[in-house]
Amino acid sequence: MLRLHNLRPRPGARHRVKRLGIGESSGHGKTSGKGHKGQKARSGGSIRLGFEGGQMPLIRRLPKRGFNNAAFHKQYAIVNLSDLNQFKSGSIVNEESLRDAKLVRGRPSGIKILGDGELKHSLTIQVVKISAAAREKIEKAGGSFSKPESKPALVEAGAVEDEKEAAKQTPAPKQSAKAISRTTTRKASSTPKKKSVKK
Repeated sequence: MLRLHNLRPRPGARHRVKRLGIGESSGHGKTSGKGHKGQKARSGGSIRLGFEGGQMPLIRRLPKRGFNNAAFHKQYAIVNLSDLNQFKSGSIVNEESLRDAKLVRGRPSGIKILGDGELKHSLTIQVVKISAAAREKIEKAGGSFSKPESKPALVEAGAVEDEKEAAKQTPAPKQSAKAISRTTTRKASSTPKKKSVKK
């Protein structure tokens, strides 16, 4: 009987370590498989990926023009119809229930249902995307599909009113004596002078 004290790895899973520097006849002696001299023969010597010995690397030689959509690409989590048979009949299948069932992991942009397999009972599906074949099979089984409702922005009650009251209570900024004198001189210069009529 298999016990903790007599556990053994499967045959072929473990093999002996390659021993280096044990004589020339072993095939791994002298230079130990590193060749003669050079950067890669030194201890700790390695060359980073893409380095071409000081030559202008290929990634810098190639022209880079146009728009790349990779930064804006949306990655969807894929769930097949055959995976949904574990839910009870009439239950609502959404992102939360799929995460609880370990069918969706990570942080995808959304969930897409594909039509691989058959659905045995009716379910209410609430996900972002669905294929035409999957939708047809869900409706055939008596289920329905709808997109999840977008969550509205939460606004605390009375927060807007408090801001308005605070704006009313804040006093107007005081003007300095220099600013007041400037405004008075501008007003005086703007008033037209009356011409004296000689009699």
